[in-house]
Amino acid sequence: MPQSVPSLPRRVARMLRTSLFAQVACALVLGILVGKLWPDVATDLQPLGDGFTRLIKTIISPLVFCVVVVGIAKAGDLKAFGRIGLKALIWFEVASTLALLIGLLAANIVQPGSGMNVDPATLDTSAVDAKTGGGSLPSTTEFVVNALPTSFIGAFAENSLLQVLILACLVGAALLHLGHTKVPQVLPAIEQAQEIIFAIVGFVMRLAPIAVFGAMAVLIGQYGLGVIETYAKLIILCYAAAALFIALLAVALKVVTGLSLWKFLRYIREEMLLALGTASTESVMPRVMQKLRKAGARDDAVGLVLPTGYSFNLDGASLYLSIGTLFISQAVGVDLSLGQQITVVLVLMLTSKGMAGIPGSAFLALSATASSLGAIPAGAVALLLGVDRIMDSMRVVTNLLGNCVAVFAVSRWEGALDIERAKKVLNGEHTSGQEEDEESLGLGVPDASDASDEAKKAPVRPGAHAAAGTAPTSQGLPDSAVPAQSAAKESAPEAH
Repeated sequence: MPQSVPSLPRRVARMLRTSLFAQVACALVLGILVGKLWPDVATDLQPLGDGFTRLIKTIISPLVFCVVVVGIAKAGDLKAFGRIGLKALIWFEVASTLALLIGLLAANIVQPGSGMNVDPATLDTSAVDAKTGGGSLPSTTEFVVNALPTSFIGAFAENSLLQVLILACLVGAALLHLGHTKVPQVLPAIEQAQEIIFAIVGFVMRLAPIAVFGAMAVLIGQYGLGVIETYAKLIILCYAAAALFIALLAVALKVVTGLSLWKFLRYIREEMLLALGTASTESVMPRVMQKLRKAGARDDAVGLVLPTGYSFNLDGASLYLSIGTLFISQAVGVDLSLGQQITVVLVLMLTSKGMAGIPGSAFLALSATASSLGAIPAGAVALLLGVDRIMDSMRVVTNLLGNCVAVFAVSRWEGALDIERAKKVLNGEHTSGQEEDEESLGLGVPDASDASDEAKKAPVRPGAHAAAGTAPTSQGLPDSAVPAQSAAKESAPEAH
């Protein structure tokens, strides 16, 4: 007897209940509509996105600590961990420098700011001060010193990823030195804490559609869609340059690992859409770490490369900074020589590192670059105030993909990548234990009511009691109800 096909409304309702991607996509569209139709109301929705980001940031530091410690302890080789870190830094520097060069080349060819003839004296520089909070980017020495923790608890309290990474490396090294016989309970306890954190991630991620709705409504309500027309040339150039850089990433990933970036993008589509909606890569770090591990990357490689990349490998920001610098110079009528453009690259190579977590860091980096050149008025960076938020999507996508590719490439380079497992996962083939991991993260969990309904529709076969391993009922229920209940139990997801 053929099974009946669920109606379209029922399939849509089931997708909205079970698919995070569908929920976030709908929230994205609703946020745009609310921001466009009721901008005054939309600006009051800021706490929705901010609250979600705060919850995610709460668990990033302990998660990174647990993953790194477990990775070092299980790998059993601290030298290998050091090699992974060194290779990651080399990859980061090459990738971010390439992004800077692509941005400069694109801006020289397209000339997005030419013909604007802006007088810097007419610009409101106080808005830049408000954006940056009057702060400044740390020098190289300050950046290195600030990466060293002053206290164990303080690193977690301040949510400083680099400090947490250093502490995790020290703890992992200590576990290797002492051996499991002297501290047999420590590593299992950290592993259990890691599982608890991932369970918390699953709970928090259920709020993701609400956060995306609030963040997108605020964006459209504050800036509207008119800014896209004003800065159309610059916006198109930045996104086109980002597309070119991502294409180069895809080629590099294919050459180094044999994996497809487009299949990986489909694999993390929920995380990518969430990052776009909230304009934050931090909001998806826990889930991306888990998915990279399930895609065959070893724990120590994921735990070190991805968090470090959030501070050292901001490819999207590098693209934006190089294009933005030339856009400003062209808008105010300053023609930068080849030597000055080389200076731009060298300055941005330093200022683009450690930008993560600093308010208005892009404007601080642009101001520092303008000051180092001496030819561009520092106040001219105010030209980018209106378009900066629109560029967040480009920066988020490029930064996230750049860091994920770095994890795969460095893992392959160090022999810490299971290629066969990675190909199976990216092709959509479930590996052992993956279904349980997805359920623990809230990914694609089947709806129990649908499973029960399908079970009720299933025809009853003779001998179903024996096949299902159930005894005839003695509770006065009709015999036909027993196999249906058994089928429903088998089809419902197991709790973890």
